[in-house]
Parts: sequence; structure tokens; C-alpha cells
Amino acid sequence: MSSEAKRPKVDNDAPLQNFLRWCDSVGLELSTKVRLSKEGTVADYGMLAQDNIEEGEVLFTIPRSALLHQGTTHVSALLEREKISLASTSGWVPLLLALLYEYTTAHSHWKAYLSLWTDFKLLDHPMFWSKEERDKLLRGTGIPEAVDKDLANIQREYRDVVLPFIAKHPDIWNPCMHTLDLYTQLVAFVMAYSFQEPQEENDDDDDGEDDETEEAPTPPMMVPMADMLNHVSKHNANLEFTAETLKMVCVRPIKKGEEVFNTYGQMANWQLLHMYGFTQPHGDNTDDTADIAVANLHKAATRGSSRYYHSKEPDGDQPLLGEMWEVLREKGAFVFGKHGCLTDTELHATLKVLCMSREEFLEFKCNEDGWEEDDEDEGEISRGFSNDGLAGLNSKWKRLLHEAARLTVRGYPDVDRDRALMEDQASLKTLSSRERRALEVRYGQKSILDKVMVLTKT
Repeated sequence: MSSEAKRPKVDNDAPLQNFLRWCDSVGLELSTKVRLSKEGTVADYGMLAQDNIEEGEVLFTIPRSALLHQGTTHVSALLEREKISLASTSGWVPLLLALLYEYTTAHSHWKAYLSLWTDFKLLDHPMFWSKEERDKLLRGTGIPEAVDKDLANIQREYRDVVLPFIAKHPDIWNPCMHTLDLYTQLVAFVMAYSFQEPQEENDDDDDGEDDETEEAPTPPMMVPMADMLNHVSKHNANLEFTAETLKMVCVRPIKKGEEVFNTYGQMANWQLLHMYGFTQPHGDNTDDTADIAVANLHKAATRGSSRYYHSKEPDGDQPLLGEMWEVLREKGAFVFGKHGCLTDTELHATLKVLCMSREEFLEFKCNEDGWEEDDEDEGEISRGFSNDGLAGLNSKWKRLLHEAARLTVRGYPDVDRDRALMEDQASLKTLSSRERRALEVRYGQKSILDKVMVLTKT
């Protein structure tokens, strides 16, 4: 580690300086070519280059002993002994109990790190918005439904798993201090700042058969310093995991004064807002997506049976469409990105079913392989559902997709108003931060759906 005289420059920020001293004490090595700041960054704390950085340079190295998780907390032995009783759907309970303890303990080893966050609600996830605000600003985006599910799961997990455990250990946890409200805030903290160890692919199977057993996802962990970097889809740094350390490595040249960006993965704006509390400006997020629910595709087929087809044709068989819905309803949604459908094989199979005759559908239902019995080339399917290929689909499929996209767009707030807002910089400046982020999500999704409608117009 560099000497005190060579410490990377930081702003006059006492919590940040305390954090850097803690980094020294735990053996976290930080390059002198970067500095931490709240100014000149896209959001809150970030990392800036104070010298030109070449591809391959290591920006910082974190020993595994400096990671915060259920295995490194002061109460790790207890959490390990009780791990069976802490099992939950999320798998996060042990880490959250560790955070509840470390965040509220005055002499915690992690105090200098956790003190960087004095109020987790400042993360401003939609879970901290009122339900009325979510429903008004985010209607149609899928976020209100995701948040409602999150909050219900958090409350159930706290009531059924956490509270009974706390009651067994009143010398360590206190329900008056370690409340549902704090637990919910820490869930947001883990959503926004935690990392997961990449799982190694199992290359042991050489028989060509799929392994039906799925490995449980690795539990999340808090990674001091790595969580200071902000995200963009076109990032310039990447976190690498080794047996002894974690390293942030520059993956493309960074010029002096530029911000250092990590990536949280391929994240659409609705996912960024839901999980991290922010969005990327419209046009900057190359990974943005929009969903078309299978229910809207089925509704389009139901409407189309009377609008587009003669009632004597198989397509107009309403009872048949009802039977199809029983098969299709578990499909969920089809995801479209900026260059076409990302779930093309699922969409291809669904459109085939919706356009089957009764005889074809009965044969399909009798086939034990069901969805697997499609011998068409996956590459051809992918090209057919790209933006370049959508216009070449058969007319029935195009009509179904067009109508389903139109029905999806109708689920958003005023489309014309959103378009006018995005084109008026003066009006944009009058929006609150929540209104602006919600607009970025809505407009990004609707732009993708508009493109689908243009390409499938018959």
C-alpha cells in the first residue's frame, strides 16, 4: 500500500477519509491514479482518474478478509450454527442479520465502511416511494408489480424467519432497534451495492446430457471500494475474482478527469431503477428493454379472430383460443431490446401455437416434448425476430405482434405527453428526480415498442 504521503487525493469529506484509513488498515490497495469524490461523478460517490490509465492496469485490490458477509462478521459463528433456521427464498437472511448487527454496533470493525451510508432511503429505490407515486409514475413499466412482490416477500421473511431468530438472541439483536423498516432499508442496500461471486461452469459432464440439478446461487457480499463505482452499460473497468483477492481492472483506456465505471451487468433502465434507484439517460443505455406480456399477445389473437379472420376459419375459434391460453399463460413476457426480440425462440413457439388449427393444437398438446419439438434453425429464428427480420414475418404473426405492442403501450400514462416532455429541455428541468427517472424508464420502453409497431405494420 502506498504511504500516507502518496494517498490518492480525496475531497474534504471526513467519512470518506475515515473509510480510506480503514482501507489502509485492512490491506486494501488503491492506485494513486484514481481518487474518490462526490463531485464530477454521475451519482453520489464515484471514482475519477487523476492520471491517464491504460487497459489492464489494476485500480485497486481487495483482500477477501475485507469483504463483509456472513462469514466475516463478528457473529459469523452463530450464523453458521443456525444456518438451517435462516433458510429463506431470497437466501439473503444471514447477510442481512450480519448487516443489522454491524450497522448498529458502535465498535464494529466495519463502522468506517458502513458510515458512508447514513440513510439508506437516500438510495431512493421505488420501494421507498409511496404506492400512489409508483402507480402514477411507473404504470406499465412492470416496476410497481415487482416492488409490491418485493415488499410482501420482505415482510414475510422478516416476520417468519428474522423475528423468531432475533427473539432467540436478545443479547445481540433487539426488535426495537432492528426493525422491519431498517431491515427493508438494508435489503435496498444489498440490492444496490452487493456483489455475487461468479459461478464456475461445470465441465465434468461429457455425456452431452443436460444436468437437471441447478446449483444454488452464491450468496451476496459487500465489497468495500468496488461499490463506490457507478454503472454504465459501456463501462471501462471490471471486477475480477481470484482465490485471495478481488481486483478492479481497467478494460479500456481512461483519460485523466474521466469517471471510472463498473458494470452491474446488462441492465435495462427499469431494472436499474428497481434494483439500484437510478437510470441512465435515454439513448445511453444500450441494454434497455421492453416486455410484451403473453396475456397481450393472447388478447391480440382473441381480438384478431373477429377483426382479421372469417369466423369459419380455425383462427377464429374462440374456445380454441381459450384452450391455448391454458397452455400459454405460464410464458410470462417476451423481451424486446433495441435490436429485436431477446426471447425469440419462446416468441416463435408461442406465435406458432396461436396460429394453429384445432387439429394441429391437439397434436401439439399430445406431444410430450411440447415446446421442445421445433426443428427450425435457432439462427434463422433469431434473425427473423431481429429488427431487420420483423418486417419479413408472415402477415398473421405481424398483426399479432403489432396489436400486442399497441395494447402494451396503452398500459402506460399519457404517451404523447411523455414524448413532448423528452423533446422540451425546459420542461425536463422542472421535473423532480423521481419524475425524471420514471420518464426515462417509460419513454425508453415505449420507444422500443413503437419500433416494433412500425416494423410489424401491415
